[in-house]
Amino acid sequence: MDRLLAPGVLEGLAERARPWAKQGKTAAYIPALSGADPEVFSAALFTVDGLSRTAGDRPAAFTLQSVSKVFMLAYVLEQKGEERLFSKVGMEPTGEPFHSLENLQFDAYAMPPNPLVNAGALAVTGLAEGKDLEEKWALFQAFVRRLAGKEIAFNREVAESEYEHAFLNRSFCYFLKQHGIIEGDVEELIALYSRQCALEMDCLLLARIGAVFAGSGRDPETGKGLISEKTARICRALMASCGMYNASGEFAVKAGVPAKSGVSGCIMAVIPGRLGIGVYSPGLDEKGNSLGGWKFLELLNQEYRIGIY
Repeated sequence: MDRLLAPGVLEGLAERARPWAKQGKTAAYIPALSGADPEVFSAALFTVDGLSRTAGDRPAAFTLQSVSKVFMLAYVLEQKGEERLFSKVGMEPTGEPFHSLENLQFDAYAMPPNPLVNAGALAVTGLAEGKDLEEKWALFQAFVRRLAGKEIAFNREVAESEYEHAFLNRSFCYFLKQHGIIEGDVEELIALYSRQCALEMDCLLLARIGAVFAGSGRDPETGKGLISEKTARICRALMASCGMYNASGEFAVKAGVPAKSGVSGCIMAVIPGRLGIGVYSPGLDEKGNSLGGWKFLELLNQEYRIGIY
């Protein structure tokens, strides 16, 4: 890993991955994301003992989108425990897209297959503690703030855009409510989920949080325990098997690390025991993964053998 921190290494890999960024398309189905510049590319590394490097375009804030599913998963695991959470959602990968109704309709118990497809993420978010939307949001924001080591904002415009256009997610929620997977108010859940996805940060901060998951739940700068080692391990395992949507198997072969992507174009990846990685490149492939981000991580594995397999 020392070689990755050498001057110019990260910058060189970023420039080699950048051409791929131009080939993708932004997430048009969320209007507030569709106007992102597909040529932007930035990346960062953050080691478990607090060293960091950045490369690419100047730090730009982006919304986490589905990367936030990992944070909510960790949050609910810490609050409710493994048994309670996995009574509502499975642990298995799926060959279907993250927003596919096929993820539900053939399951006799209507349980989503894993926490990182949309239906599963909604089931997990539905377990968050709090008496109402604002309390649930404040408690979750405080948790993410602890992971990040600083205040974290959310993009209200993106949250409102997602809330207004969340027709398919509402369908998931009503289906899950019919089968007792979620129990609360659907509109409140959609509002909380929309805010969760609209949390905003840059690559360096995303890599720092990745280092928490890489380092068995400890803050990479202070050494303080932020989540349990077991929670970090469960999140890494699900990222490895389910984190890159229905391309997770291919990504495991080519990049070889646990990772979670979001349709804003960000990816959080972790090398267990070593470091977290944050990448942002808003041009997506047909499965919703950042083309530039994928290529960057693939190059890392090809040249520095970061893969865990």
